Amino acid sequence: MMAFGFGGFGMLFGFLFWIVIAGLIVWALAQAIPRLTTPNAGTHSSATASKDDFALEILKQRFAKGEITREEYDDMRLNLSA
Repeated sequence: MMAFGFGGFGMLFGFLFWIVIAGLIVWALAQAIPRLTTPNAGTHSSATASKDDFALEILKQRFAKGEITREEYDDMRLNLSA
């Protein structure tokens, strides 16, 4: 029996088509589930926290490079946490 007029290749392409469709469904679910289960997803407090973490990371890098002194680092770190 010939599938899609391509002999055995038609069956292979049909099988691969459904594998790709199933993979896309699994990928879409994997992308959606963490967003649904993460507490406070998309709230202002989590966005502010990530900005503070980013600013602190930049501050640490500047201190490590020697761009600022220990006193400046401590003062800026306290200002970020306030």
